[in-house]
Amino acid sequence: MMKDPVDTLTPLGVMVLALLRESDMHPYEMVRLLRARHDDRLLSITNGTLYHTVARLQKTGLLDEVGTDREGNRPERTTYTLTDAGRDAVVAWVRRELPRVDRETDFRIALAESHNLERADVVALLRERREALVASHAMHRDGLRKAHDKGVPAQVLVEVERQEVLLDAELRWLDSLLTRLDGDALPWGPDAFTDTDRYLAQRKAAQQ
Repeated sequence: MMKDPVDTLTPLGVMVLALLRESDMHPYEMVRLLRARHDDRLLSITNGTLYHTVARLQKTGLLDEVGTDREGNRPERTTYTLTDAGRDAVVAWVRRELPRVDRETDFRIALAESHNLERADVVALLRERREALVASHAMHRDGLRKAHDKGVPAQVLVEVERQEVLLDAELRWLDSLLTRLDGDALPWGPDAFTDTDRYLAQRKAAQQ
């Protein structure tokens, strides 16, 4: 029984496929764009891991070669395009990871790529995530109170205190985002992007 391609995707694989939703690219351009956009703050990106990721994505049919070129003394560069399966895989992966609260790195990348989903889908998935966050926050808050009532030393509760504060802060941020998504204040989706001079200059620089 063959594995679902979505189950084989790594966070870097999702980022590569999401880049190819913009345009066909060669791996060198992918690396430079990811770094120019500071996506390497989300996970470690090296030339080796990206080229290996591209090879795996091609093997699973999520991207394909569209041509090879060479300019001057530069190494030969292969350009890749997104397949229909790859396009579907990005959406499926983001839908799966966006409501989850147990994989922080995957969630951050799902959030960064959530503009690939329709606004209504994002709102529904984030509301699902909110329910899980509320439950987790209540558990930490109530657990802290009970621990203090029992005289548990404060020094062994510092991690629980931190998590309770972080959950409270995320809930406040999430409520603010949902409010913006419910209205028209936040443009959304691939059609909301325009080929600004800055974007075009960034793409051109990454291709050099």
